[in-house]
Amino acid sequence: MPNMQRIFSSVLVLGSLQASCDAADDSAVLRAGIIGLDTSHVNAFTNIINKPDAPGNLAKLQIVAGYPGGTDIPASRDRVERFTNDMREKGLAIVDTIPELLEQVDVVLLESVDGRIHLEEASQVIKARKPLFIDKPVAGSLADAIAIFELAERHSVPVWSASSIRFSSSIQSLLDNDEVGEIVGCTTWGPCSYQEGIPDMFFYGIHGIEGLFTVMGPGCKSVTRTTGDGVDVVTGLWDDGRIGTYRGIRKGNAGFGATAFGTKGIVTVGRASAYQELCGHIADFFQTNQPPVSAEETIDIFAFMEAADESKRQGGAPVKIADIIELARQQAEAKLASAP
Repeated sequence: MPNMQRIFSSVLVLGSLQASCDAADDSAVLRAGIIGLDTSHVNAFTNIINKPDAPGNLAKLQIVAGYPGGTDIPASRDRVERFTNDMREKGLAIVDTIPELLEQVDVVLLESVDGRIHLEEASQVIKARKPLFIDKPVAGSLADAIAIFELAERHSVPVWSASSIRFSSSIQSLLDNDEVGEIVGCTTWGPCSYQEGIPDMFFYGIHGIEGLFTVMGPGCKSVTRTTGDGVDVVTGLWDDGRIGTYRGIRKGNAGFGATAFGTKGIVTVGRASAYQELCGHIADFFQTNQPPVSAEETIDIFAFMEAADESKRQGGAPVKIADIIELARQQAEAKLASAP
């Protein structure tokens, strides 16, 4: 497998390869398709993107088709029919397969709530050379996440993923904040329900952890996890000695929040909705093919979460991020080697 740093760098510059993708000119409205009609995001995003007076690049994007997908987990199985009907009522063409969807669209939003099927779904989009946004989680394992970005690099297709929390006004207000000063540490918290079959933090903890990385930046080198009655505390040590902490709440009040510790002060914020902001970044990406979040940072976030599971298995021992990524890289190489 190629060097991962080269993969990360390549994904960042894929915007220069726009001519190799199915991109339209600046005046054209891009036709977008959704894979996975089993999350409330499909309603929220379609309302924002297809709004008649949508601003900026949102006006150059139109969601036109959807593939329901779905898996056996309750969050998917129990909602896919309802959201599929919602999309049909909004005028979307509902198709039976991903290849059918790809024939009708220029770009794709992968929204399937079950990250375990993202590699298989994303592979079809990437091989069809369609620019792709993948909603959280990017995949159901770190190895699958690395495989997605490697496959995108091989086919020169721009791909990115993020939680909307990254773009919330509350989180963004902590950056370049004169009251905070230079960030020396951060704590975030939020709901953290588990989903059997995928790492504990991937299903919902991703929101608060992406908020943590938005404030701290990449560069976490080791992770320690403590699990209590209805709560997980995951602590990361960054390369420069800073410490960031995520509190995943499974019992009691589970509102989202963040505290930034700075050289000038300490500031705490709550959650602010960011679907509008996320959709704006998605629309900008589809016009420019420039991902607003690097593959490297996304890999760091998912390594942090997978390291948290490994720390739990080891009774709370510190786990090195580099070791987690190296093992996942080997697993990703094997997955791609065996893929058709």
